[in-house]
Amino acid sequence: MARISLKVNGKSRAVEIDPGTPLLYVLRDNLELHGPRFGCGLGQCGACTVLVDGNPVRSCMMPTSAVQNKSITTLEGLGSVAHPHQIQAAFVEEQAAQCGFCMNGMVMGAKVLLDKNPNPTVADIKKSLNSYICRCGTHLRVIRAIQRVASSNVKT
Repeated sequence: MARISLKVNGKSRAVEIDPGTPLLYVLRDNLELHGPRFGCGLGQCGACTVLVDGNPVRSCMMPTSAVQNKSITTLEGLGSVAHPHQIQAAFVEEQAAQCGFCMNGMVMGAKVLLDKNPNPTVADIKKSLNSYICRCGTHLRVIRAIQRVASSNVKT
């Protein structure tokens, strides 16, 4: 066991864990943050995506010791039910979630895309979300949600 210092959603946290414990388990089990989901456990589906220093990371495959003292943002760190981030609000407005299991990854992926490219084309959106698996088929609603945010970024 080791004491690992983390900065999660702007707050400093410390946990006593095996340093090789996947970040996903620490976020969900120790810090009670349930936005990131356990999907495949192989880093392939994207349900566990979090941002580490602004970059998307599959937390199911990331040893917690590797992100010590880095800035970690989870879905809960983007916004709250009372004050959702504009991406979260757009996903709700477009009813982009059916079962909702993949939405953590889709929202976090959209955040990274829009931070890098505030006005993406549909092709850009599809390419950026290609690594997130959704079995419900709400892809068109996800694209519309991202376009909704992008259209609000257009300066007139």
